[in-house]
Amino acid sequence: MPTPNKTRTAILGARRSVTADRDLARLRAAITAFFFLDGFVFAGWVARIPAIKDQTSASEGALGLALLGVSAGGTATMMATGRLCRRFGNHPTTVAAGVLFAGSVALPPLTHSALALGLVLLVFGTGFGALNVAMNSAAVDLIAALRRPVMPGFHAAFSLGGMAGAGLGGLIADHLSPTRHLSLLAVFGLLLAAAAGRTLISLPVPAPRDGAEPAAESENAAAVPEPSPGAERPGRARWLVAVFGLIALCTAYGEGAMADWAALHLHQDLDASAGLAAAGYSVFALMMAVGRLTGTALLERLGQTRALIAGGTTAAAGMLLGSLAPTVWLALLGFAVTGLGLANLFPVAIARAGALTGPGGVAAASTLGYGGMLLGPPTIGFLADWYSLPIALTTVAALAAVAAVVAYGTRNAVRPAGT
Repeated sequence: MPTPNKTRTAILGARRSVTADRDLARLRAAITAFFFLDGFVFAGWVARIPAIKDQTSASEGALGLALLGVSAGGTATMMATGRLCRRFGNHPTTVAAGVLFAGSVALPPLTHSALALGLVLLVFGTGFGALNVAMNSAAVDLIAALRRPVMPGFHAAFSLGGMAGAGLGGLIADHLSPTRHLSLLAVFGLLLAAAAGRTLISLPVPAPRDGAEPAAESENAAAVPEPSPGAERPGRARWLVAVFGLIALCTAYGEGAMADWAALHLHQDLDASAGLAAAGYSVFALMMAVGRLTGTALLERLGQTRALIAGGTTAAAGMLLGSLAPTVWLALLGFAVTGLGLANLFPVAIARAGALTGPGGVAAASTLGYGGMLLGPPTIGFLADWYSLPIALTTVAALAAVAAVVAYGTRNAVRPAGT
């Protein structure tokens, strides 16, 4: 018969376990809210770019230079944010970055020149870059505690936030001025950051859970807490982070290309109406969100390496169809398949980089990935001038295939020690 002391110990242990699980669930909800905030606020800003262009009387070239402020601010901030996360913690840095990002979205409609717009977009881009690194770093910590590859779910929240922000922006663009719209968006973002941030600040960083086997196969599971080979050899860890950054770059290249060129390809090369052409990116984004919502189950079933290979291969096939198809409907099918294929490549790459070297790995891989999003649109533009837009879009397929090959080539390099 169990003694009273043993019974009491068992009850206390069960209570602590329930409390710990409840805290992890609260952390997961709070981090998810920041991912949604990121997509929602950014999409709301994008929806008002045409109106702000008219307000500033900027030419296309001047507007393009001003928009580089977002990219420059984000890229310059990402590596510094990794150091801030190590010094102050992922949770406080996430909250501070979320407040900066949400508050600064109200600034662009207050400008009346391309120069002023570019300067405030530097601030906006700084918040965007910092938030992406900090919240992904917080997500990596939570994944290690949960021992489940749930990173796609967080990025699904970003995708859904982007769809909601773009949809809402389109609905109210004719009824609210950019100043009022983006001011209301800033207020909403600040309130959401305060609510979710209260949870993040109040709860400690979760410790990795020991004693349980990861849900997916050991060499492919997300954020496995036991030491990896890279942990023992910093040089190798940095090399692996660069590898995952390359996969992120290949994925982000495709996302940027689809955002800027899908509609033009359908309209210009396949004679689609303006409304049908606009559906090209919508189909891609929707299927990417669907892929991320089901990403955790996919990763638990296949493991991360096989999921990366399958995703890159699927995206390559889909984009070949989307870029070279002779009809609009086949092209839309190709775009949908591409979205499904690319959906989980970026989340997995960021999660693996963070599992190797913490916030620094997240920052490095994010910087490379963000570079891919910047590289895609102008590269395709130049190639379209030299050859044709359909041929230029096949580079998305080529880089997706590169991501699959890189994942296969490094499949043994990321196994935890002892496997």
